[in-house]
Amino acid sequence: MLAQPIVIGIDCSFFGQGYGIILVRCPVLKKNLYWKEITTENKTVYEEARRYLEAAGLDIRAVVIDAKHGIKEVFSDLVVQICQYHQKQIVRRYLTSRPKTVAGQELKLIADDLTELDERLFTQLLDEWHEKWQELLKERTLAQDSKHWWYTHRRLRSAYRSLKTNLLHLFSYQKYPELFIPNTNNSLEGYFSKLKRLLNNHSGLKRRRRYKLIETILNSS
Repeated sequence: MLAQPIVIGIDCSFFGQGYGIILVRCPVLKKNLYWKEITTENKTVYEEARRYLEAAGLDIRAVVIDAKHGIKEVFSDLVVQICQYHQKQIVRRYLTSRPKTVAGQELKLIADDLTELDERLFTQLLDEWHEKWQELLKERTLAQDSKHWWYTHRRLRSAYRSLKTNLLHLFSYQKYPELFIPNTNNSLEGYFSKLKRLLNNHSGLKRRRRYKLIETILNSS
């Protein structure tokens, strides 16, 4: 294993119902450090990965993750960078690629520029957007029984809340330039894409042979 301080990217991917892997990669060294079959993604599989790496003597200084709930807590004592590509995907899932409201269109434009901006300017744009549209975000729809209500623009609120909540960890790569933290997990995601293509072409493989194929690809780093 590696002796020097390192940055890792970590994520999970599924290739079929109930079958996937968790993968840890050092993007600077371009080396896969850990992988394991999983049937579900939760906090435990991330904790196991971290314990394995540290038991092997790795000095982890920073980690690139996606924004799934609970994962940040596993690495709360490290420098955390939330993958900006995943963050943009989250906003797109809430707003779609063609938001119907002007507010949604404007927020999507801000999110789309995430990878091109620094923290100061991105925060400024997000705050200005919220100042402009805060009354819209408060709008409520009353149920027919006149007793219950919900926020009219729930998906818009969720998209904004995601950006605001994750803002603290979206620009760690700029705050700690000496660690050479990438702003995305693209180095790792490339392996997931390659594995999905290969496994789709060999869909009839039994589990043992399927994992052997995965190991061969990941060992090649």
